[in-house]
Amino acid sequence: MILGPVMVDVAGYSLTPEECKFLRRPEIGGVILFARNFQNVAQLRTLTRELRALRNPELLIAVDHEGGRVQRFRDGFTAIPPMREIGLVWERDAAVAASLAEAIGIIIGSELADVGIDFSFTPVLDLDFGASGVIGDRAFSRSPEVAGELATALMLGLAQAGMAAVGKHFPGHGFTTADSHVAIPVDERLIGEIERFDLAPYRMLISKGLAGIMPAHVIYPSIDSRPAGFSAIWLKEILRQRLGFDGLIFSDDLSMEGASVAGDVLARANAAFEADCDMVLVCNAPESARRLVQGMAKSNRVLRQDRGERMRSRKLGESQKQHMRYQKALDVFRASFG
Repeated sequence: MILGPVMVDVAGYSLTPEECKFLRRPEIGGVILFARNFQNVAQLRTLTRELRALRNPELLIAVDHEGGRVQRFRDGFTAIPPMREIGLVWERDAAVAASLAEAIGIIIGSELADVGIDFSFTPVLDLDFGASGVIGDRAFSRSPEVAGELATALMLGLAQAGMAAVGKHFPGHGFTTADSHVAIPVDERLIGEIERFDLAPYRMLISKGLAGIMPAHVIYPSIDSRPAGFSAIWLKEILRQRLGFDGLIFSDDLSMEGASVAGDVLARANAAFEADCDMVLVCNAPESARRLVQGMAKSNRVLRQDRGERMRSRKLGESQKQHMRYQKALDVFRASFG
């Protein structure tokens, strides 16, 4: 059996018989978890084991676990601050901030891997231009150099825990005021300005082996009339060819208002695939997810195996060395955040 290119969600703490049947559909390749799926650490481990037992190869299991207001699991997990806090540390001591970002990567990766999660959609590579409420303190900095350095350190920390990173929201969501969850954001800047600022962190992380990228549901009309996640100009020409990215491209949630310009959920998915997305997400909309999967039944689309495997958490085991690495990361973290 192969994995399909659709990532969906589930309703609660455990799988229903109907969800088990649905998740075995060949069109599905992954599951994203939310706070509603988390009761405690033991329950979460049981849920991820249920998910893994459904398929061979196993479904990819993901979560949005950045820190700050976007951290789905709380009790039993380290409370990670918003990334802006790391950027503020950089202003006082760049070396301390880089060590802190790496430690946070180790902590996030270790704690998620321990409960059976393959990866988090992190780090945020958007720049904090002071315009976007939905990004805001999720961004490391307004400076592309600072954001790139800190995100690289966090990515390297994740890698030490056996976990891949997903940079988002390509090419950048930080300049526009609208929230793509509820509106269709438009960024009027020219390509030269976007390249000089927003793309700089992507260049840095891609050169270090970034495994995944999520594009924004933002329209940049000077480049394309379509949102970046539906744009072959952004994904094929700029991201793949110009920046040399060969990892996995995830669509942002197709249920968001920013995706509505492409039509119904099947049209949105097809637009994302044609632009060069590898996997599309449908979240918090079970009926839409079912319509999409049913509509794709004869498409024969599959998840490219090499890209999918790069996203799978590497099992590092309970070695003493790994435990010491995690404990050291906690010490670094607690020295700054208690």
